[in-house]
Amino acid sequence: MPRDELIARLARQIDAARKTEQFTVNPGDTAALRARGAVELHALCAEFVHSVNSRLTEGSIELSPVEYIPEMFRETGVNLFQVAAQGREMQLAFQAPRELVSTEKFLIPYVLEGEIRSYNQQMLERFEIRTQLLFYCVENGAAQWRYSDLRNFHTGLLTRDVLAGLMERLF
Repeated sequence: MPRDELIARLARQIDAARKTEQFTVNPGDTAALRARGAVELHALCAEFVHSVNSRLTEGSIELSPVEYIPEMFRETGVNLFQVAAQGREMQLAFQAPRELVSTEKFLIPYVLEGEIRSYNQQMLERFEIRTQLLFYCVENGAAQWRYSDLRNFHTGLLTRDVLAGLMERLF
């Protein structure tokens, strides 16, 4: 690995550690932030499902669970939302990291981590499931859901357009 790449990687790690150390919260605040993140993710999925269903002439896509409130968030273990349509599935699985705030898997500090899995029957027969990493990041006093695609190193804010693009590939 060229020396400049090593230096750049080290600089990114130092910056990430500094951001994490600057962001200090108490466990109660983090628990509330995580529950809010889960509600925001469900609301994004619900908006996506509603926007697609409002344009369909036949059939519909479904979101499970249909409704979600902060008390449904599981602090320990995996939380799961599922968007399904005609045998095509998109699962959003997420959980709290080991630490209150982490930069272990993503350079922006996050309080929730997970992945989006998308697949259809043909993909399952080939043992293929597309996966994007998912993080509820805290930066500059705001929290946002971000995704990271390890296949092409693309990252960005999670939006209904991103969800539409992932679901579109399944049809």
